Amino acid sequence: MDLVTVSLIVALLALVIAVIAIILVMQNKQASVKKQAEPVPAAGHQFTSSPLQLQAYERLVMLTERIAIPHLINRLNLSGISAAEMRALLIENTKQEYEYNSSQQIYVSQQAWEAVRNFKDQNITLINRIAGTLPPEASGYDLNKKILEALVTQNLSDVHNMVLEALNFEAKRLMK
Repeated sequence: MDLVTVSLIVALLALVIAVIAIILVMQNKQASVKKQAEPVPAAGHQFTSSPLQLQAYERLVMLTERIAIPHLINRLNLSGISAAEMRALLIENTKQEYEYNSSQQIYVSQQAWEAVRNFKDQNITLINRIAGTLPPEASGYDLNKKILEALVTQNLSDVHNMVLEALNFEAKRLMK
């Protein structure tokens, strides 16, 4: 797969995440109007899932921050390892963080979970794409530098911010 094809795939993933975030915001606005019209629960039905949902959104915000590539690189930057080893370390850490928090999907909207999942997938795709362009003797430092350059030149940090905004929007809606 050539660099142009991979770049197109990454751009398409970013577009899909942006569309999901827009749909999520629009649906949340509609849901907040409906929520205002809902009746108050009868006595004896005091259980509410709001605290659990808020905790889930909080954990997903933390997950999103932890798997953001600049934070991953800062946390996992080891000197003296190869690009292949760094690639494996970045991807494995991303997958572990995601799997550790996968149970949170039952407390959040489908769109919020899909946005987080797509963000994870985009990051893994970017890491693999950049690693595939480097020579076999490249260092982990070389890989990290190229990944960060791609984030800046392709404005991929915008996706990170959109996912965070969508999660924050939904959490704030629950607090009203």
